[in-house]
Amino acid sequence: MPTSPGKTEAPLAGRRAQAARNDEVILEAARAVFLDDPKAPIAAVAERAGVGISALYRRYAGKEDLLRQLCHDGLRRYVAEAETALAEPDDWVAFAGFVARVVDADVHSLTVHLAGTFTPNEEMGRDAVRANELATALFERARASGRLRPDVVVQDLGLLLEACAAVRVPDPERTRQLRRRQLAVLLAGLSAAPGTDPLPGPPPAAGEFDWRWQRRE
Repeated sequence: MPTSPGKTEAPLAGRRAQAARNDEVILEAARAVFLDDPKAPIAAVAERAGVGISALYRRYAGKEDLLRQLCHDGLRRYVAEAETALAEPDDWVAFAGFVARVVDADVHSLTVHLAGTFTPNEEMGRDAVRANELATALFERARASGRLRPDVVVQDLGLLLEACAAVRVPDPERTRQLRRRQLAVLLAGLSAAPGTDPLPGPPPAAGEFDWRWQRRE
């Protein structure tokens, strides 16, 4: 008797679901391992994930592919949060909410710790351009609201996010609380207020920090 369509699909779906779970576990383990030590071997990821090294290599050709995937996932999260924020009608709420969600997602820890440890591909480059376009749109909306001080530039946003990412303690929930506190302080510093002293020095320029993504041996 022929096997019914439902019976043939179920095992495949089960295997796909298990593969997706394994991949999620591997990426979570890789994030923890490489944020703690970017020079850690890929075997440390397999050990933390509780999978065999062969299972890891079936998904990623090597450590560089795994690092690239982690950072690309972070970049995609940034883009998704920016797209969500642009649908918010209140310009300042859109900007502040976007920044808070990116801080909570801890996207910029990947930038700080992993930039220069792999070679970005063309797709990452396109997504990086898209991320910059979206962030600029949100920034300009916030400026138009009158809530941003006039001498702030969109490149300051990246420095703000990295400053929040630098806040880290062993307890994840306490880390989140402290980052939100730091974010509130930094957003207050971006706000327009009468009598505020001008920011020192020339502002960061577009592309000034791109050197970090050059592969370091």
